[in-house]
Formats: sequence, structure tokens, C-alpha cells
Amino acid sequence: MEALFPNVDWLEIWQATLDTLSMLGGSMLFTVLLGLPLGVLLFLTGPRQMFEQKGLYALLSVIVNILRSVPFVILLIVMIPLTVLITGTSLGVAGAIPPLVVGATPFFARLVETALREVDRGIIEATQAMGATTRQIVLNALLPEALPGIVAAITVTAITLVSYTAMSGLIGGGGLGDLAVRYGYQRYQTDVMVVTVILLLVLVQVLQTVGDKLVVHFSRK
Repeated sequence: MEALFPNVDWLEIWQATLDTLSMLGGSMLFTVLLGLPLGVLLFLTGPRQMFEQKGLYALLSVIVNILRSVPFVILLIVMIPLTVLITGTSLGVAGAIPPLVVGATPFFARLVETALREVDRGIIEATQAMGATTRQIVLNALLPEALPGIVAAITVTAITLVSYTAMSGLIGGGGLGDLAVRYGYQRYQTDVMVVTVILLLVLVQVLQTVGDKLVVHFSRK
């Protein structure tokens, strides 16, 4: 191993992997907490839906589209003052999570909206006919029926966040991306770059496999 990877510090690789997993877990948690209600709101206020409000839907759509269209590297830089205000630092795991959440939330919200649009309108109309409240319709009809699509959306978003965490290394965000930039790129240590890329590929593969199995599991129900 030392002959193949002479510049690789495996303890540092392990710590960077933990940092990447921490960034992924923390940002994914807040992305779901913020993106799921936003996706539901986009759906409910959208065209031909229960609470169609063209003005509110247009406003939300513009905000979501603007945030989705900003390249993540630019978002990292633009958000540095806000990140420092929220976390006290723009470096490390803590400094990477706010821009990760802002970058991924609108993306996830759109996927949630799409998943909800796939729900049979007959189910919604049936629950309305039984006198269900909006909360009951959302919690007992919409979300359970759209669960496979929402799980698929979480999987796609998590994989996107893996690439975002790698990019956060450009501004000292920590994790495998930071190692790839500092050692693989700046110091021309190709073996470090290879190891970090392999680990990121393995992480993506694991996320996709687990996500696919969960989608199949919930689809059967």
C-alpha cells in the first residue's frame, strides 16, 4: 500500500471521510426539513391544485429557480458573510453546511413537487369528500402516496450533496474534497486524488443502492 500510495495519510483520509459524512448528514437533514414543506407548498399553490394561488406560486418558483441556477461554487463564495454570521466560521464542516442547505433545498423542493404531482387526483378528491382537513389530506393521503417518489428525491439530492461537499473543499470546507484540492491539485499528489475520488464514488454507489432498495420497499406497500 505504501508503494502504491506513498503520499496518503490514512488517518487523515479517515478523518476527511468522517467530515464528508458529517457534512452530508447535517445538510441532508436541514434540506429535508426545509425542502419538504416548500415542495408541498409549491404543489398546493400550483396550477389546478387545491389552493391555487398564481401570485404566491410564481413568487416561490422565481426564488427556487434563482437559487437552483446559481453555480454552487459561486454560492459558496457569496454566502461566506451569512455563513460566518450563522456558524461563526466559513471553514470546516460547520462552514460548509449553510451553503449546502441553501444549494440543495430548492432542488429537493422541486423533486418533492414533482413526486406529489404523480399522486392520483382521485385519492385527493376522495379524502376531500370525506371532509378531511388540509393537514389530514397532506399527512394521510399526499405524503404516504408520494413516499416512493420522495425517497427517490432524497436519494438524488444526497448524491448531489456529495458532489457539493467535494466542491466546498475549494474554500476550505473540509472533507475529501478539501484533501483532493490541497494535496491532489495544489501539491500534485496524484495518489491522494485517486483515493479521494474512489471513496466518493463508493459513497455515491452506496447511497444509490440503499435509495433504490428503499424505493422498491415503499412501492410494494
